[in-house]
Amino acid sequence: MKKRLIYSVVALIVISGSLAGASAFGSDEVTVKGEVIDQVCFENKNGARGEAHSSCAMACAKRGNQIAIIEDGSNTVYSISGDYSANKNEKLIPFVAEKVEAKGTVMEKDGKKWLNITSIKKME
Repeated sequence: MKKRLIYSVVALIVISGSLAGASAFGSDEVTVKGEVIDQVCFENKNGARGEAHSSCAMACAKRGNQIAIIEDGSNTVYSISGDYSANKNEKLIPFVAEKVEAKGTVMEKDGKKWLNITSIKKME
């Protein structure tokens, strides 16, 4: 009987943890317009971004550094997670240091916003 209770409790913990992880990102899709940046350089080099920083940002992105979008107007930084950040940012490389329009879902953790991108395109 005790084993069954322990197994049930463990199963409930695992299931609730899975559901919490799955619902961590909001279900509403948002659109973020801004520049794709190398977040480490942006935070540690006085807001490094733009054309003057594009070659450094590209090198950092190819190494797998955290990439983000800094939103036009609000200057909110959205760290990019999910498929677009996989394989050392492989899908983001064409967008580094470019103005983009990205759609996806947002999660906030430890005061930081995370964007799980579903689609992204360069702005004209």
